[in-house]
Amino acid sequence: MKKITLLIMLSLLLFTCENPNSSEDVENSSWVFVANEGIYGSGLGTISMIDDAGNVYETDALGDVVQSLEVYGDKLIVLINNSHLIKIFDITSEGLSMPGIEVSTGNSSPRDLVVVDDKVYFTNWNSQDVKVFNLFNYVIEESISINGLPEDIEFDGQHLWVTVPHSDSYFSTGSIVCKIDIGSNSVIETIDVGPGPQQIAFNNGEVYISRTFYDDSFNTFHGVTKIGSETIINNYGAGTPCGGSILKYQNNIYRSFDGGISPMNSDLSLDSDHKLGDYNQSLIYHVELVDGDIWFGLTNFSDYNEVKVIDLNGEEIGSYEVGLFPGDFGFWKN
Repeated sequence: MKKITLLIMLSLLLFTCENPNSSEDVENSSWVFVANEGIYGSGLGTISMIDDAGNVYETDALGDVVQSLEVYGDKLIVLINNSHLIKIFDITSEGLSMPGIEVSTGNSSPRDLVVVDDKVYFTNWNSQDVKVFNLFNYVIEESISINGLPEDIEFDGQHLWVTVPHSDSYFSTGSIVCKIDIGSNSVIETIDVGPGPQQIAFNNGEVYISRTFYDDSFNTFHGVTKIGSETIINNYGAGTPCGGSILKYQNNIYRSFDGGISPMNSDLSLDSDHKLGDYNQSLIYHVELVDGDIWFGLTNFSDYNEVKVIDLNGEEIGSYEVGLFPGDFGFWKN
């Protein structure tokens, strides 16, 4: 507790990510935060911050693989995978209050998170569980065991849903999604959705799961699964230019496909005629809906790391240079 108390005091004094162009008369009203993973083992993962005027600022190094982040009220919650940390920053119109609060996850290898009622639920590979972190007392208060390596976690308003893309190691293939009751913090249903479940989206009471998997020769396959009154599985075949992103947009489910995102037909096939975006599919690392627009994280895992933004007509309305390997987004509005 002494360490946390000291960090809280320092966070009130230090603001290392202030907008140098801000003034007393013009106050920044929003931020988009970009999780820049950085090179594994380097400890140089950062966060890029984009203000409402399109200026981009980058934090100092935060740790080894800035995996995911989430805005909750006026706080930014960050998981740092290979440093096994949760970091929490206060958000103001000037940026992030540094250095923030740091809590160890105990060598758990945290992956993704969702916040429900002042509690952070986050998936972990090493410990193979979903941990529950209390934002009131900053304590990991419980652990929900998962049979495999859990990845994406989403909340449908009643239950948590967790994908398990690997069964027992990174080189194994999992095929299940876990449904968790947050009242009892227990897995109440395990559903076989086909190999390689990645990300989750909800629409009209149904659950959609993107999938990516490989054969023994490391050929890539993609597919999608819908859980409703029945479970429907559609495999797109080998080499189909898809990514792992799936999202609800304009009352439809879209899947990362061929350099953009394409809406799904009722049979879960992709409607390529209405694709939005036209980038190099090999560069697309992450796609997410941010404040009504579609944000693409692009990287060649070297010297090209950019974020592109398109509107509902597929027109590019923003382009930003960011840190290494942009893999997640968060949005804050004052």
